[in-house]
Amino acid sequence: MTKIAVIIGSTRPGRRGANVAQWVQDASNSHEAIKAGDATVEIVDIAEFGLPLLDEAMPALFGQYRNEHTHQWSRTIASYDAFVFVTPEYNRSVPASLKNAIDFLYHEWSNKAAGFVSYGTQGGVRAVEHLRTALAEVKVADVATAVGLQIFTDFTFSDPTNPLDPGTVTPGPHHEPALHKMLDELIAWSGALKPLRAEGAAH
Repeated sequence: MTKIAVIIGSTRPGRRGANVAQWVQDASNSHEAIKAGDATVEIVDIAEFGLPLLDEAMPALFGQYRNEHTHQWSRTIASYDAFVFVTPEYNRSVPASLKNAIDFLYHEWSNKAAGFVSYGTQGGVRAVEHLRTALAEVKVADVATAVGLQIFTDFTFSDPTNPLDPGTVTPGPHHEPALHKMLDELIAWSGALKPLRAEGAAH
């Protein structure tokens, strides 16, 4: 079975990421592999781990963690086979909270697959491009298909003048098929990389 984590990348108050991640999980439930029990999708919220700015003395490559928050984050990420990163775009890149969370670990990410669901005024696509580059360095295989939600067309707001209104995710009809295609790719790549994960765990 392929375990997929939907990682909420933003930690700011009023964030829209939690609603987007919930849409990802709900829309994934109709995917054939998930309905058959061959894959699972669970939400992982960076905000719940209380990660400070990177405070480990040793580079993550060595896996010599001294802080309990790092150990908790390590155990969580290590337990998954693939990831869907939910990210907004901040100043043409990813939130600092997401980049920081990636930098805490190394082997826990390695030889796993990742897909992306981004959101923003331009769909968050520039954040995804930065994220692909960062993940390549920790040996994550990113899949081609991604979902980019537009703030003005894929969300509905009860008070459009309130910047803290996270809105309701109301994606266009083309987004769910794209999400399912991304899941197909994630599951296939995760399976292909399984021998490498097993080899890494044996050392």
